[in-house]
Amino acid sequence: MSWVIWLAGALLLVAAGFATAYVPRRRARDLRVRVAWSSARAAIDSATVSRDACPADLPQADELLARAESLAASGGGADAADEAAEVARRADQLWRAAASD
Repeated sequence: MSWVIWLAGALLLVAAGFATAYVPRRRARDLRVRVAWSSARAAIDSATVSRDACPADLPQADELLARAESLAASGGGADAADEAAEVARRADQLWRAAASD
């Protein structure tokens, strides 16, 4: 009967060790994803404002913004958010350059 107690104690110790390592990493990953998507949404919003303020029609920038919005709609992890932010920033730069000319 004592081996059952030792086995239960060992399993409890392993579970506690796993939780101690897993929970902080999971929280950090979730925070990274939330921050990345927040940045992507801000970049998309900025590109949208630049599009509305630009008098010229730029099909390439429109395509980039549509791609960024598509990535945002499909969701995903931090890598997808980073890609959406980068694509939206490129579209924003194109519209800003066209507006300043």
